Amino acid sequence: MNRTSFFVMSIFAGMLAACGNHANVPADALPDPAAFKGTTDGQPTALYILKDQNGAAAAVTNYGARLVSLVVPDKNGTPTDVVDGYDNIGNYLHQPETFFGAIVGRYGNRIAKGKFTLDSNTYTLPINNAPNSLHGGTKGFGDVVWTGHQLNDSAVELTYLSKDGEEGYPGNLNVKVTYTLENGNALHINYEATTDKATVVNLTNHAYFNLNGQGSGAIAGHLLQINADRYTPVDSTLIPTGAIDSVAGTPLDFRQPTAIGARVNDTGNQQIRYGKGYDHNFVLDKSKGDLAAIVTGDSSGIVMTVTTDQPGIQFYSGNFMNGTNPLKAGKKDGHRTAFCLETQHFPDSPNEPSFPSTVLKPGEQYHSTTTYAFSVK
Repeated sequence: MNRTSFFVMSIFAGMLAACGNHANVPADALPDPAAFKGTTDGQPTALYILKDQNGAAAAVTNYGARLVSLVVPDKNGTPTDVVDGYDNIGNYLHQPETFFGAIVGRYGNRIAKGKFTLDSNTYTLPINNAPNSLHGGTKGFGDVVWTGHQLNDSAVELTYLSKDGEEGYPGNLNVKVTYTLENGNALHINYEATTDKATVVNLTNHAYFNLNGQGSGAIAGHLLQINADRYTPVDSTLIPTGAIDSVAGTPLDFRQPTAIGARVNDTGNQQIRYGKGYDHNFVLDKSKGDLAAIVTGDSSGIVMTVTTDQPGIQFYSGNFMNGTNPLKAGKKDGHRTAFCLETQHFPDSPNEPSFPSTVLKPGEQYHSTTTYAFSVK
C-alpha cells in the first residue's frame, strides 16, 4: 500500500468509527467553569464549554485563548481527555509551564537572536529562549486575556488587539481565533488577523496531546505518521540553518507510521542531540492536500488526524517535561508524557527569505485553519 492510499484509508476508517461512537460526556470529565472566574490584568477570565453530538467536548479559556480540555471517546466508548492542562486559572498564571493549550503569537516558534528586518526597519524582540525569541516573547498571546464570545453550544470566538510595539512587533494587530467542535469528533481552529502596519504573523495552538489520556504515562508507544518528505534542520540553538533536507535515512522519517519512542533517543544523530529528542519543523507535502499527520494512541485506540493549510508542522516530543506541573485530576506532566503538533509557517522565516513569507501588510488578511479530527481503531 502506498502512502497516499494509507492516508485516504485512515481518514475514511476514522469517519466511520467516529459516526459509531455516541458516548455521553460526564460532568466531571471537564473542569469547573467556576474555577476559571477571576481577573487578570484588570480583565475577567472565564471558561467556555463546547460539545458536539457524538460524545466529544472541549473547554476553552479566554486566558491565552487556550484549549484546556478535549474529551473524545476511546475504542471502548470511554470519554478521554487527550490534552494536558490545569483545572483552575491560578495554575495557568503561576505554574512553570505556560504554553499548555495556548494560542502562541504574534510569532509562534523561534526568531533568531530576537531580531528581524522589515521594510528597512530592524525590530528587536525579547530574548526569552536564549539566545532567541520564542512564541511571541516574554508576554505573548498565551499570557494575555482575550475577549470571548460563545457563538453556540459548539463554538467560541476569541479576539485580541495586539498594539503597535507590543513585545517589539510593529503594527496594531487585530486577531480572532474561533474554536468549533464539529459533529464527528473534530476540533476546528480558525485564525484571522489584520494589521495597520507591515508586520510578521505566525499563529498556532500549543496543545500537548496524550491520546491515552492526559497524564496517563509516556507517549513513546504512540504511532506517528507525518506527511513530510523534508524538514528544516536546526543549529544548536534550534534555529533553522536555512537548509531544507530530506528526512530519508534519518530519525525524522515519519512517512510510515512509527512509534514516537523508536528513535527519539538516537543521539548519534546531530538533530536529535540538538533537540534532546524531536523539536523540529516538518515541511508538509502539499501534493496530498491539507493532510499533515496521523497519530494513534497505543492503549486507547484513539486516532488523531491533523489537517491544515499551513506549510509546516512542528513536532515536539515533550523532551523538557519533568513532572513539576499539576495537571487536571491530580495527574503529573512527566518526561515525554505528551507531544505537540503545531501547524505553522517555518521558524525564523523573517530572517530566511527562501522560506514561505510570514509578512502581513495593511489591507491584507491573515487566515489559517487547522482541524484535529478523532476516531478509533
